[in-house]
Parts: sequence; C-alpha cells; structure tokens
Amino acid sequence: MLVTGFPSDVFGTNCYVVAVGAGEPCVVVDPGIGVVAELDAVLAEHHLRPAAVLLTHGHLDHTFSVAPVCGARGITAYIHPDDRELLADPVKGLATDPDVLLAGTGLSYSEPDDVAELPDGGPIQVAGLEITVDHAPGHTPGSVLFRLPGTGLPDVTELCLSGDVLFAGSIGRTDLPGGSMPQMLVSLREKVLPLSDATLVLPGHGPATTIGHERRTNPYLRQVSADPAK
Repeated sequence: MLVTGFPSDVFGTNCYVVAVGAGEPCVVVDPGIGVVAELDAVLAEHHLRPAAVLLTHGHLDHTFSVAPVCGARGITAYIHPDDRELLADPVKGLATDPDVLLAGTGLSYSEPDDVAELPDGGPIQVAGLEITVDHAPGHTPGSVLFRLPGTGLPDVTELCLSGDVLFAGSIGRTDLPGGSMPQMLVSLREKVLPLSDATLVLPGHGPATTIGHERRTNPYLRQVSADPAK
C-alpha cells in the first residue's frame, strides 16, 4: 500500500493520498487550503489517479480544495451526512467568517458538484481499497475515522486517518459550533480505545502516532480509560 501526505500552507492541515500502490487509482483525504499544486506533484510523482475525495469532517481547513480537486477529474467527494451542510455553508462550522480567514490569500471557496454521503459506520470500497468508516462525533457532528488494513506497512496492523478526532498528545477542539466534549469522550472510548496498539494514526494536524503511544501518554485517552462508565 502507498500512503503519503503533506501539510497545507494554511493551518497545517494534513492532506493524505492512499492507494494500493504506485500507478493505481487513489483516494485523496482532506484537501485543505492551497494544496492543489503540491497534490498534483504528489500524484504525478507516484503516477496516481484520484478516484474519490474522502473528508474526515466538514471544516473549511479540511474541505477547501475539494471542488477544484474533484471538478478537474470528475470524481465524487464523500462526507458524513451530519456534516453535509458544512460543504454548502462552511460558516455553520466556524467561529470566524471564511472571508476573514482567507483575507489576503486571493482564494475563495466553492461547494463541489458531486457529493455522496458516507455510511454511518461500516466499509466502503473505493480505488481498490476497503475502508471502514467509524462515525466519531465530538469535534463536529459528522466527524469520522477512516480505517484500512496496514498491508505492506512494517509493524502496522491497521491505518487510521483520524481527522480532528485524535492528535498526537491531544484531541480536536470541541468549542466550535456543533462540537461537544461529552460526544468526543464517547467517541474516544468507543471508537478509538478499542483499536490495537499497532494502529498507525495519521491525524488531521501534526505528526503521525500510534494508538499504543496515545493510550499511554494522551491525557484524554487516559481519562476515558480511567473512567470507562462516563
């Protein structure tokens, strides 16, 4: 399996590309602000053909480039139904107007033409990959984890693209519109903690980590481990 990624210039949002291998169809996960040129370079380097865009949630820093990426290739963007409205009106998920966030960049947002809803849980088949979708609300109502077998990745049993649910040493904020700390704690307890220690986590921001490392060191996972009934 081929997995690569890079942070966007704005907010450092990680954009990932996943494929069975070089020269194959791929999925693009969370194309954020100003990523198109670097994404095109990654695709050309590995001779990849995007088959779909997958969105871990609907915040603008993860969805901004979805329209140009999908539109240039005639492909579909997938998002959980509980975050679908954020593609049409990103203001609903932000504390600041997008025009303010993008002031001086010369960029503007548009909604993708072809949008499909992810299942509330369970697998999807795309680009020759079987991807399990876990609904994990808390950061946004429609936040999800994308999980794949760690085929060909040394010492990795599973790959988890965690969006803004889980970071190395932290979690996504829950104080934006639609966020909920009680929901986040349930998601951490029911969707994250059961994953194996050898699961490689590729978060929406910051460096990669593993479930084993986060189980030992992440204060939020330690909290839900210590208080399983809450």
